[in-house]
Amino acid sequence: MTEEQISLLSQLAVRAGEEILKIYAEPFEVENKLDGSPVTKADAAAEKIILDGLTEAFPDIPVVAEEAVEAGDLPAVGTRYFLVDPLDGTKEFLKKNGEFTVNIALVEDGVPVFGVVYAPALGEIYWGTLASAAASGSASAYKANVVQGSIQGAERITVRTPPNEGLSVLASRSHLSEETSALIDRLNVAERLSVGSSLKLCWVAAGKADLYPRLAPTMQWDIAAGDAVVRAAGGSVVLAECGSDFVYRVPPKATKDDLRNPHFIALSSTALLPEPAPAL
Repeated sequence: MTEEQISLLSQLAVRAGEEILKIYAEPFEVENKLDGSPVTKADAAAEKIILDGLTEAFPDIPVVAEEAVEAGDLPAVGTRYFLVDPLDGTKEFLKKNGEFTVNIALVEDGVPVFGVVYAPALGEIYWGTLASAAASGSASAYKANVVQGSIQGAERITVRTPPNEGLSVLASRSHLSEETSALIDRLNVAERLSVGSSLKLCWVAAGKADLYPRLAPTMQWDIAAGDAVVRAAGGSVVLAECGSDFVYRVPPKATKDDLRNPHFIALSSTALLPEPAPAL
């Protein structure tokens, strides 16, 4: 992926975020999807901006986008496709705590090779490019600020070496399951942190935390962009059950259910993987 393409995708996320903030600042209605999850007009408005931009810039790459899939539009994809979550963390959006994001990821051969995550209410943007797609041939991840629509002060980020006193572990603010809590209890934890949306993945990438286990339902578009940032920063996203790399797939004639993720763990090093739970 070229620097020009990275800039285009990052600016697309910013434009979508600007539209979200317009709605965020005003009273808005909330509806429920068939699965009971909330949705607002901000989701649709942001997704339209992203889809229009991707169609113009990358006409040959299929796009799997959350609201389009919800409406029954799931295109046939091959080994290369975009994943879009126009507003990740709708519950945080409704709480008005600022912890929601715009996510755009490019998947190649099961790996998220590029991802951008923008938190418009916080003015923070993260992006990461893996070696297989970077023009320079090396993986890299960055965090920057967004000021009046302009991306400024980009700094390279990397995962950290865990401190000796124990791990900083992230948990979902709105979706903490019993299984996730049980796994965290098996770790040497010095600090528990909570934050909404795909910011959890970005915090691992930026060295704010060491590990984020998610043993609860998610979709591919929820995590792919943040996953790319984690991997580009030197970390890993693995299957909780076996520790192997998380792989993204959209099978032929897929339905929404085919895009549900298995349980996973994002972490700075696979050396931090917990020992299996003892048999009962």
